[in-house]
Amino acid sequence: MAGNSQRRGRRLTPKAGAPKGTGGKNKDSLAGRGKTLPADERPWHKAYSGTEKLPQRTAWKQDKERRAAAEEGRAPKIGQPGSKDTTWGKGGGRGTPTTGGRGTGGARGGGRSAARGGPRVAPGRKSNPSKDTPELLVGRNPVLESLRAQVPATALYTAQGIDADDRINEIVRTAADRGIAILEISRAELDRMTGGVLHQGIGLQVPAFAYEPFEDLVAAALEQAAPLLVALDGVTDPRNLGAVIRSAAAFGAQGVFVPERRAAGITATAWRTSAGAAARVPVAQVTNLTRSLKACQDAGFLVVGLDADGETDLYDLEAAVGPLVVVVGSEGRGLSRLVGETCDLTVSIPMVSDVESLNASVAAAVTLAEVARRRAAEG
Repeated sequence: MAGNSQRRGRRLTPKAGAPKGTGGKNKDSLAGRGKTLPADERPWHKAYSGTEKLPQRTAWKQDKERRAAAEEGRAPKIGQPGSKDTTWGKGGGRGTPTTGGRGTGGARGGGRSAARGGPRVAPGRKSNPSKDTPELLVGRNPVLESLRAQVPATALYTAQGIDADDRINEIVRTAADRGIAILEISRAELDRMTGGVLHQGIGLQVPAFAYEPFEDLVAAALEQAAPLLVALDGVTDPRNLGAVIRSAAAFGAQGVFVPERRAAGITATAWRTSAGAAARVPVAQVTNLTRSLKACQDAGFLVVGLDADGETDLYDLEAAVGPLVVVVGSEGRGLSRLVGETCDLTVSIPMVSDVESLNASVAAAVTLAEVARRRAAEG
């Protein structure tokens, strides 16, 4: 039969074409919604940590979470109201919020204007997580020294059944006097929070470390009778950094400065290793270590680098009594080429055995002790 038009099972309807879109018909319904804000910036979320007045509903959520955490022996998963600035600045702040976004109660529409202030919930605002995240400082001595030095803190965690000695009693009393939240949690939870680090049953949540401006560090050192600074060249182990800071505090150095990149910064590990000395010794981060050393030279400092093949024996360093910068190299390769060329002289530590070199923090301690001895003899 021509064309097979009468075959069984033939299609009686046309083939489906490409799916049809709305042509942008509904695009207006998405206008003004923007990106989802972080939990700590949402007033209706239990993690809200903003500076605006806490909504009653959110306060109820946080209180409920506290009770549940206390029953389960864990830290409450709530925000710290007042710890994060979520208000628009005067005159518009980052920009005027548009209508159509979420309001303070979580309903759609009715965004606040910048002139009136309010939570920073502008629709479409880009919200990148802050790099200034808090650290958990652990150990009885570091926590106690930090509280004595008035280091800002947001919470104190104590393990249940902790052996309370004089340090623990002073820690809890000082934290209570300063209005710091004191939370008792299980030892297992504290282990989880610290990643298995030895915490001695105590942990202090502190903001990100506040570095001293380099220019202020140098100026403050020059005001002393015997200026002494320590510079670290590529030391990447925070435990070495903490140990150097501890030695700097012990032997009278007025400050420590480190590069911003490819070097350890002040973390909770460095805090712990310094045994709280990081609260007493100013630490600065510099963009370029070589330029910073040259700036010290222009200010009248003698820059001395520690090197196993140094041209001067440490015990012959007569210039130790004057303004001095001691430069400590990295754990593996020592001083970098440019830093070594910038130093006024390099110093070696005499050793009687065949040991190739000392650990960076040990070398710094030996050098600073010899500098302190010479200065005491001259004084």
